[in-house]
Amino acid sequence: MLEFIKNWTKEEFRAYLFIYCAHADFVETKEEVDMIKSTISEKIFWEIHNEFNQDNDYQQIQKITLNFKKFYSTQEQLDGLFDEIKALMLSDGEYDILEQNLFRALKHQLSK
Repeated sequence: MLEFIKNWTKEEFRAYLFIYCAHADFVETKEEVDMIKSTISEKIFWEIHNEFNQDNDYQQIQKITLNFKKFYSTQEQLDGLFDEIKALMLSDGEYDILEQNLFRALKHQLSK
């Protein structure tokens, strides 16, 4: 478990989480990447993207669930985060069943 706890900044964590969400439907669109890069520096985006690509599904969800409380401890912060995730998922003009399911699963897992 400890290998999944990262010493990320909030921006690095957000990059990892948003990249994870952009892959919900197995397609990372230009619109999604552009939206992520609008709030994350390009350097951090690519560093975190490389880490994300090396991780398997289990590692990805472990890193997200074990690190998010450092940055999102209040309901207001959590609500804001989920508003951003929803906007990211809608940025390519689609909100398919895979994105909807991931959104619900993340909301359930991270709201504990």
